[in-house]
Amino acid sequence: MSDSERSSLVIGLTGGIACGKSEVGRILGEMGFAVCDADQVAHALMRKGTAVFRQVVDRFGERILAADGEISRPILGEAVFRNPSQREALDRLVHPAVRAELEGWISERRSKGEDAVVQLPLLFESGMESLDWDAVFCVSSSGEQVFRRLEKRGLDRDQAEARIRSQMPLEQKERLADRVIRNHGTLNELEAAVRQAVELTAAKGLK
Repeated sequence: MSDSERSSLVIGLTGGIACGKSEVGRILGEMGFAVCDADQVAHALMRKGTAVFRQVVDRFGERILAADGEISRPILGEAVFRNPSQREALDRLVHPAVRAELEGWISERRSKGEDAVVQLPLLFESGMESLDWDAVFCVSSSGEQVFRRLEKRGLDRDQAEARIRSQMPLEQKERLADRVIRNHGTLNELEAAVRQAVELTAAKGLK
């Protein structure tokens, strides 16, 4: 479908941990979508010297700092993933700043008529389903596939389960999303599922 036949598409991309969000984002990028990784936005906002950095260190203490003075993601992760109240405190500090950045990025893509996707693991948990999306895609995968991928990332079973429990159940994300992309097979099958989801979303926008 040519750009003259429809306006731009802006997609929110979420899903369970280790379900393949980054791979789907890569596929969309190859299809011509501008891609924004919300995790990278959050990391930039937490760099040493920023307002969010100071707020996070004030809340969690200097024990979360690495030798270079930056926030250590592994240390901070261990502090919050096993403690829901700590996770909520971190979210209250970081999410408003991330939301403001994403709103600006989406607005710029809209003004330029560009197709765009934001990879946002905690889209529903953070209340960002209300951003200016044309559709929310949820990437889904089986539990055992997820555990195998997390093991390859160096997490043991307990650590993996803690990460999974820290997020909204995948089944609930699937119900809330506009499209579910199931990542259970080959890369070619995943690419076909992504293209179909985009085509269906674009066609809906023409009605």
